[in-house]
Amino acid sequence: MTDLGFKHRYVEAPDPQHSPVVLALHGTGGNEDDLIPLAGQLFPGAGILSVRGKVLENGMPRFFRRFAEGVFDLEDLKFRTDELAEFIEGARDRYGLRHNKLVALGYSNGANIAVSLILEHPHHLSGAVLFRAMVPFTPDLVRDTSQVSAFLSSGTRDPIVPRDNVLRLSEILQAGGAQVSLHWHNGGHELGRDDLEAAQKWLGQQQF
Repeated sequence: MTDLGFKHRYVEAPDPQHSPVVLALHGTGGNEDDLIPLAGQLFPGAGILSVRGKVLENGMPRFFRRFAEGVFDLEDLKFRTDELAEFIEGARDRYGLRHNKLVALGYSNGANIAVSLILEHPHHLSGAVLFRAMVPFTPDLVRDTSQVSAFLSSGTRDPIVPRDNVLRLSEILQAGGAQVSLHWHNGGHELGRDDLEAAQKWLGQQQF
Protein backbone atom coordinates (compact mmCIF):
# COMPACT_ATOMS: atom_id res chain seq x y z
CA MET A 1 0.00 0.00 0.00
CA THR A 2 1.16 3.57 -0.63
CA ASP A 3 -1.06 5.57 1.71
CA LEU A 4 -0.06 6.83 5.19
CA GLY A 5 3.03 8.37 3.57
CA PHE A 6 5.05 5.16 3.06
CA LYS A 7 4.79 2.16 0.80
CA HIS A 8 4.21 -0.69 3.20
CA ARG A 9 2.62 -4.06 3.81
CA TYR A 10 0.55 -5.05 6.81
CA VAL A 11 0.14 -8.73 7.66
CA GLU A 12 -2.52 -9.20 10.30
CA ALA A 13 -1.84 -11.58 13.18
CA PRO A 14 -4.14 -14.57 13.78
CA ASP A 15 -5.08 -12.91 17.08
CA PRO A 16 -4.75 -9.23 16.14
CA GLN A 17 -6.07 -7.82 19.40
CA HIS A 18 -3.53 -9.47 21.67
CA SER A 19 -0.45 -10.03 19.50
CA PRO A 20 2.60 -7.78 19.15
CA VAL A 21 3.28 -6.15 15.80
CA VAL A 22 6.68 -6.22 14.13
CA LEU A 23 7.82 -2.98 12.52
CA ALA A 24 10.08 -4.38 9.77
CA LEU A 25 12.74 -1.99 8.44
CA HIS A 26 14.94 -3.21 5.57
CA GLY A 27 18.56 -2.46 4.74
CA THR A 28 19.84 -0.37 1.83
CA GLY A 29 18.38 -1.59 -1.45
CA GLY A 30 15.58 -3.54 0.19
CA ASN A 31 11.84 -3.05 0.17
CA GLU A 32 8.71 -3.79 2.19
CA ASP A 33 8.78 -7.48 1.23
CA ASP A 34 12.34 -8.29 2.32
CA LEU A 35 11.99 -8.86 6.05
CA ILE A 36 8.52 -10.39 6.14
CA PRO A 37 9.84 -14.00 6.06
CA LEU A 38 12.38 -13.21 8.78
CA ALA A 39 9.72 -11.47 10.88
CA GLY A 40 7.50 -14.52 10.57
CA GLN A 41 10.36 -16.77 11.65
CA LEU A 42 11.43 -14.69 14.64
CA PHE A 43 7.96 -13.58 15.76
CA PRO A 44 5.52 -16.43 15.04
CA GLY A 45 1.95 -15.30 15.53
CA ALA A 46 2.76 -11.59 15.46
CA GLY A 47 1.40 -9.01 13.07
CA ILE A 48 3.86 -7.46 10.64
CA LEU A 49 4.02 -3.84 9.51
CA SER A 50 6.77 -3.70 6.89
CA VAL A 51 7.85 -0.34 5.51
CA ARG A 52 9.84 0.78 2.45
CA GLY A 53 12.30 3.63 2.87
CA LYS A 54 11.54 6.75 0.83
CA VAL A 55 15.09 7.95 0.10
CA LEU A 56 16.80 6.65 -3.04
CA GLU A 57 20.56 6.20 -3.27
CA ASN A 58 21.53 5.24 -6.81
CA GLY A 59 18.03 3.80 -7.16
CA MET A 60 18.23 1.83 -3.91
CA PRO A 61 15.66 2.56 -1.18
CA ARG A 62 16.95 3.78 2.17
CA PHE A 63 15.33 5.34 5.21
CA PHE A 64 17.53 8.45 5.29
CA ARG A 65 20.35 10.11 3.34
CA ARG A 66 24.05 9.73 3.93
CA PHE A 67 27.08 11.61 2.63
CA ALA A 68 29.34 8.54 2.70
CA GLU A 69 29.52 5.12 4.38
CA GLY A 70 28.78 5.78 8.04
CA VAL A 71 28.49 9.56 7.54
CA PHE A 72 24.83 10.48 7.88
CA ASP A 73 22.84 13.54 6.86
CA LEU A 74 21.64 14.31 10.39
CA GLU A 75 19.06 16.88 9.31
CA ASP A 76 17.48 14.38 6.95
CA LEU A 77 17.72 11.63 9.56
CA LYS A 78 15.71 13.70 12.04
CA PHE A 79 13.12 14.59 9.40
CA ARG A 80 12.76 10.95 8.30
CA THR A 81 12.58 9.72 11.90
CA ASP A 82 9.76 12.15 12.67
CA GLU A 83 8.08 11.09 9.43
CA LEU A 84 8.28 7.42 10.44
CA ALA A 85 6.82 8.26 13.85
CA GLU A 86 3.86 9.95 12.14
CA PHE A 87 3.42 6.88 9.94
CA ILE A 88 3.28 4.66 13.01
CA GLU A 89 0.56 6.81 14.55
CA GLY A 90 -1.47 6.64 11.34
CA ALA A 91 -0.95 2.89 10.96
CA ARG A 92 -2.08 2.24 14.51
CA ASP A 93 -5.36 3.99 13.75
CA ARG A 94 -5.77 2.50 10.26
CA TYR A 95 -5.19 -1.10 11.32
CA GLY A 96 -6.60 -0.98 14.86
CA LEU A 97 -3.22 -1.34 16.58
CA ARG A 98 -3.60 1.31 19.24
CA HIS A 99 -3.19 -1.21 22.08
CA ASN A 100 -0.64 -3.56 20.46
CA LYS A 101 3.00 -3.58 21.45
CA LEU A 102 5.27 -2.60 18.57
CA VAL A 103 8.68 -4.26 18.20
CA ALA A 104 11.15 -3.09 15.56
CA LEU A 105 13.05 -5.56 13.39
CA GLY A 106 15.79 -3.77 11.51
CA TYR A 107 18.82 -4.62 9.42
CA SER A 108 21.64 -2.15 8.72
CA ASN A 109 20.05 1.11 7.51
CA GLY A 110 16.69 -0.06 8.85
CA ALA A 111 18.25 -0.87 12.21
CA ASN A 112 19.81 2.60 12.30
CA ILE A 113 16.53 4.44 11.83
CA ALA A 114 14.99 2.15 14.45
CA VAL A 115 17.68 3.34 16.87
CA SER A 116 16.91 6.93 15.90
CA LEU A 117 13.23 6.25 16.56
CA ILE A 118 14.07 4.89 20.02
CA LEU A 119 16.21 7.94 20.84
CA GLU A 120 13.70 10.51 19.52
CA HIS A 121 10.31 8.81 20.07
CA PRO A 122 10.88 5.97 22.57
CA HIS A 123 7.17 5.64 23.43
CA HIS A 124 6.47 4.10 20.02
CA LEU A 125 8.40 0.88 20.65
CA SER A 126 8.39 -1.79 23.33
CA GLY A 127 11.40 -3.57 21.88
CA ALA A 128 13.79 -3.91 18.99
CA VAL A 129 15.79 -6.63 17.27
CA LEU A 130 18.58 -4.80 15.47
CA PHE A 131 21.08 -6.46 13.17
CA ARG A 132 24.24 -4.47 12.34
CA ALA A 133 23.08 -1.21 13.89
CA MET A 134 25.40 1.70 14.58
CA VAL A 135 25.16 5.06 16.36
CA PRO A 136 23.02 7.24 14.07
CA PHE A 137 23.66 10.39 16.10
CA THR A 138 24.67 11.42 19.60
CA PRO A 139 21.57 12.76 21.36
CA ASP A 140 21.70 16.11 23.15
CA LEU A 141 18.79 15.03 25.33
CA VAL A 142 18.66 11.59 26.95
CA ARG A 143 15.03 10.52 26.80
CA ASP A 144 13.41 7.85 28.96
CA THR A 145 13.91 4.55 27.13
CA SER A 146 13.17 2.35 30.14
CA GLN A 147 10.17 0.70 28.46
CA VAL A 148 12.36 -0.52 25.58
CA SER A 149 14.24 -3.84 25.43
CA ALA A 150 16.76 -4.06 22.61
CA PHE A 151 18.74 -6.92 21.10
CA LEU A 152 21.84 -5.85 19.15
CA SER A 153 23.61 -8.32 16.90
CA SER A 154 26.89 -7.13 15.41
CA GLY A 155 29.80 -8.59 13.48
CA THR A 156 33.28 -8.83 14.99
CA ARG A 157 34.74 -8.29 11.51
CA ASP A 158 32.15 -5.89 10.16
CA PRO A 159 33.94 -3.40 7.86
CA ILE A 160 31.01 -0.95 8.13
CA VAL A 161 30.25 -0.92 11.86
CA PRO A 162 33.32 -0.83 14.15
CA ARG A 163 33.19 -2.62 17.49
CA ASP A 164 33.70 0.62 19.44
CA ASN A 165 30.68 2.13 17.70
CA VAL A 166 28.49 -0.80 18.74
CA LEU A 167 29.63 -0.54 22.36
CA ARG A 168 28.90 3.19 22.33
CA LEU A 169 25.45 2.49 20.88
CA SER A 170 24.75 0.08 23.72
CA GLU A 171 25.83 2.72 26.25
CA ILE A 172 23.64 5.41 24.66
CA LEU A 173 20.56 3.18 24.74
CA GLN A 174 21.22 2.12 28.33
CA ALA A 175 21.72 5.74 29.43
CA GLY A 176 17.98 6.29 29.06
CA GLY A 177 17.13 3.07 30.87
CA ALA A 178 16.74 0.64 27.96
CA GLN A 179 17.59 -3.00 28.59
CA VAL A 180 20.19 -4.03 26.02
CA SER A 181 21.47 -7.47 25.05
CA LEU A 182 24.47 -7.67 22.74
CA HIS A 183 25.40 -10.62 20.52
CA TRP A 184 28.62 -10.84 18.52
CA HIS A 185 28.61 -12.68 15.21
CA ASN A 186 32.03 -14.01 14.18
CA GLY A 187 31.86 -12.43 10.76
CA GLY A 188 31.06 -9.27 8.85
CA HIS A 189 27.99 -7.25 7.90
CA GLU A 190 26.10 -10.24 6.50
CA LEU A 191 23.75 -12.23 8.71
CA GLY A 192 24.64 -15.69 9.97
CA ARG A 193 22.58 -18.50 11.45
CA ASP A 194 23.91 -17.64 14.90
CA ASP A 195 22.40 -14.14 14.61
CA LEU A 196 18.95 -15.61 14.19
CA GLU A 197 19.40 -18.27 16.86
CA ALA A 198 20.59 -15.66 19.37
CA ALA A 199 17.67 -13.39 18.47
CA GLN A 200 15.19 -16.23 18.90
CA LYS A 201 16.65 -17.13 22.29
CA TRP A 202 16.43 -13.50 23.42
CA LEU A 203 12.86 -13.13 22.15
CA GLY A 204 11.87 -16.25 24.08
CA GLN A 205 12.81 -14.40 27.27
CA GLN A 206 10.74 -11.29 26.50
CA GLN A 207 7.09 -10.48 27.20
CA PHE A 208 5.99 -8.71 24.04
